Amino acid sequence: MQASAETLAFLHDVRVFEAFADPDLVALTERLRERDLRRRQILFREGDRGDEMFIVRRGTILISKAVTGKVEQVLVRVEPFDFFGEMSLFDGSPRSATAQAETDVELLVLGRDSLQAMTETAPRAAAAFFYAMVQVFMERLRRSTQQVAEATRWGLEATGLDVEAR
Repeated sequence: MQASAETLAFLHDVRVFEAFADPDLVALTERLRERDLRRRQILFREGDRGDEMFIVRRGTILISKAVTGKVEQVLVRVEPFDFFGEMSLFDGSPRSATAQAETDVELLVLGRDSLQAMTETAPRAAAAFFYAMVQVFMERLRRSTQQVAEATRWGLEATGLDVEAR
């Protein structure tokens, strides 16, 4: 993808890329592809093989998880300047949730092959990307740890146990 001034300005406003130096951001942008989805179109389903991450440029994506049978629970609404799908980018694991366009959507896509190529041709840009992703993973891990603690406390309270007793 051509590193247009508009795309570079957009990516500078994506939290994970905001600290990138311009040459590193250009190197990354050259590795991105564009993908458009129509409203309600499924990008991927839970369990699908994956090796790409997505940055929302325009529109919104709903990330949902199957609860039982045909019941889906929306986990998050991904809006412009945010990204998703990064776990599969790194480990190739099956998708942990389903991604569906809530509106017409324009995405920027980074595939594992492009990331590997960037590691060889623009190691500084790749290092900046990996460092930024580690920060995101740590933040998300802290948040999920807190959610587990809250859910455990709610479960204990629901059983009538005194959670304050020691």
